[in-house]
Amino acid sequence: MSAVLKPEARLEPLNEALLDDVLRVEQSAYSHPWTRGNFVDSLKAGYSVMTLMGGDTLLGYFVAMEGVEEVHLLNITVAPKFQGQGWAVLMLDALSLWSRGRGAHWLWLEVRVSNTRAMQVYERYGYARVGERKNYYPADQGHREDAVVMSLKL
Repeated sequence: MSAVLKPEARLEPLNEALLDDVLRVEQSAYSHPWTRGNFVDSLKAGYSVMTLMGGDTLLGYFVAMEGVEEVHLLNITVAPKFQGQGWAVLMLDALSLWSRGRGAHWLWLEVRVSNTRAMQVYERYGYARVGERKNYYPADQGHREDAVVMSLKL
């Protein structure tokens, strides 16, 4: 059974104090998680790295890279014990609003072909499957997994 959280949720930029919490969630959510270096590099590059907090509890986070009239969602994660409660949609709403405010016309993302749950969330949100990237993600035993490319017209 998933944990239920009652405190008001808020988005705030990732800070150094939360990085260890983000890494713990990342490692619990994925077989091939991002590293500390991936997050630090994203911050140094000026990407939008936002955390979703419920009180003092990290519910999730996203990393997005701004381009010319588009934003590329690089990572969006809800802590496993809070999945299925609508937090991903809340973060997608925040990302869409931020992107529109930056003049973006499109949102882009890749998702593992095996991650059908995430694809369903994205499709319900309005993203369309527009392509595939072969051997995009690392997989077990040195193999690679394809990615589905999805986009959303803002």
